Amino acid sequence: MERAPEPRTLQEAIVYFSSPVNCREYLMARRWLDGAVCPRCGSKNVLFLEKYNRWHCREKHDAPQFTLKTGTIMEDSPIGLDKWLMAMWQVVNSKNGISSCEVARAIGVTQKTAWFLDHRIRAAMQDEHNGGKIGGEVEVDETFIGGKARNMHKDRKARAQAEGRNTGGKTVVLGILERGKTVRTAVVEDRTKGTIQPLVKEHVDAGANIYSDEHGEQWRMDYLYNHEVVNHLEQYVNGNVHTNGIENFWSCLKRTINGTYVSVEPFHLFRYVDEQAFRYNNRKPMDDGDRFSHFVRKKDHREARHL
Repeated sequence: MERAPEPRTLQEAIVYFSSPVNCREYLMARRWLDGAVCPRCGSKNVLFLEKYNRWHCREKHDAPQFTLKTGTIMEDSPIGLDKWLMAMWQVVNSKNGISSCEVARAIGVTQKTAWFLDHRIRAAMQDEHNGGKIGGEVEVDETFIGGKARNMHKDRKARAQAEGRNTGGKTVVLGILERGKTVRTAVVEDRTKGTIQPLVKEHVDAGANIYSDEHGEQWRMDYLYNHEVVNHLEQYVNGNVHTNGIENFWSCLKRTINGTYVSVEPFHLFRYVDEQAFRYNNRKPMDDGDRFSHFVRKKDHREARHL
């Protein structure tokens, strides 16, 4: 029987991944280009045990049997591939994020299970920056994530007032955007020169044109970059000098956190920032099907101990 075409929309994905065979073949095609490979020893001398839906490696080593989950973010999880793949589809393709409560209702699991799935998926959305440094026209900016001081507990409010404009009791996120291409992010302790300069050097090629707001005066490196500043107290655009691109990313991120997730603990914040950066970096010309396929092929299969 002829197989259904691979899904391009949510409705098609629901129907397609309801079949265990489709789930297996979809993942196999993206994990192994030339047939199954043992994730423990790298051997292709394996036998598929259809009755048990797993493979057996003929080489001599411990734990010779493995499944499609072995060595991935799905390892040690009893949850079916159909639910895993539908959770991935929703997280990868929801522009403003999707809460664990919504995922739980959509795929028929508990909220705790959906939260576990979501965080494993976010771990796989981390960008490894294999392309090296970025260059050309680069926007660098910071933003603050956290509640308003008037709503804080009195202890946090006192700390926020003591820190003042540096962090204001909130968490600082640094964004480095290559115009027309990708964004790189990092959750940082503060926005001092000692924190920002090493990160800019790590991600931006020497000689690049850097654009920032007035705070950039405190960490600018004219010996490495062509750095121009726009003072937001006076104007937002001065010819080609502006930070509108990274501000657009901050707008998407804050809509996601404030509108969908409502409250995010600082020690989990980097996961949600990585999630939004992945969707931003894999926007058009990709459609939902392309973005999902890219995630499964490039991001999903990493060893669980790295999560």
